[in-house]
Amino acid sequence: MNMKTNSSQRSRLKIGALIMITGFLSPLLIPLVLASDWSAATKSVISGLLAFGIPELFMLLAIVVMGKQGYEYIKSKALKYLKRFAIPDKVSLVRFRIGLVMFIVPILVGILQPYLAYFVPFFKENPLWFHSTLDLIFIIGLFVLGGEFWDRLSGLFRYTKRKFNN
Repeated sequence: MNMKTNSSQRSRLKIGALIMITGFLSPLLIPLVLASDWSAATKSVISGLLAFGIPELFMLLAIVVMGKQGYEYIKSKALKYLKRFAIPDKVSLVRFRIGLVMFIVPILVGILQPYLAYFVPFFKENPLWFHSTLDLIFIIGLFVLGGEFWDRLSGLFRYTKRKFNN
């Protein structure tokens, strides 16, 4: 879409983008709703709408304002920007090994923690930051491992009949 066609299209695109961004930011208002002195039922309904309803409604309204061409234009720009962060299919051997360590160490610490607590006092009462850090390392490790690892991992959760050559 050539956005230099006329000022009307550009202004519709800007207004639509503003509506869409406002909708996506609406869940940030939930803490304000929870801090209010409204009844619990009112807080629940408004918080639920701010999380699951208002963003979608604003996106639909933005599409109406922008038109299909404007929405496709915004979507293509966003996907082009996000494509930079996509997980590569193949990674180098060094990156794979680093990702494997980042993936396995948090799992091993989680499994061995009750036993290590007997010998190392630190493991008896781990602070929240310790567990959160291990979880973060585990998740980052999945991204470091690359797309081929994701395919292998997802294969563990798919049931397929395998034919054996006899």
